[in-house]
Amino acid sequence: MTTENTSSLVTPSAIGMRYGLLTGLVSIIVSFAIYALQLDQNSAAKFLTTVVLVVGIILAQRNYKQLNAGFMSYGDGMTIGALLSLVVGVLSALFTYVYTHFIDADVMTRAMEKARTDMEARGNMSDAQIDQAMAISAKFTSGPILLIIVLLGSLIFGVIISLITSAIIKNPKPEFE
Repeated sequence: MTTENTSSLVTPSAIGMRYGLLTGLVSIIVSFAIYALQLDQNSAAKFLTTVVLVVGIILAQRNYKQLNAGFMSYGDGMTIGALLSLVVGVLSALFTYVYTHFIDADVMTRAMEKARTDMEARGNMSDAQIDQAMAISAKFTSGPILLIIVLLGSLIFGVIISLITSAIIKNPKPEFE
């Protein structure tokens, strides 16, 4: 009786929310460490938050499957991954806003300066083209647009990862049993 109650209480949305909060917290800690150590311009270091998201999705789906008597449909895996990614995206967007506005307001300035330096080093753009690219980039690195980009980026990437992991981890219940 206890096992039935436990398995009936386990829903993809509950697992997605729980693991979304945990994954979001770990992602914030990793992001803060990357910013604090000023490794935010290092693409390899920025990749760590992506690894955190992928691992969070896999662990959430495996946990759901374990708590659901070894079964997980493809749709349940997608629900878990999408909801987890949405929660991580919201938490990451809030963290990004707080960090860039209250903790280190110069982080975006440093990123823009590095982008300009990289464009100049490539040598395939004129100064006018670089200025135009920087003006466009400035619109996307501040204000609500940055938050929307962080949220949508997390959600889209999470859904793509969930498509893959759900196909691998799924084990649907037999229909005629």
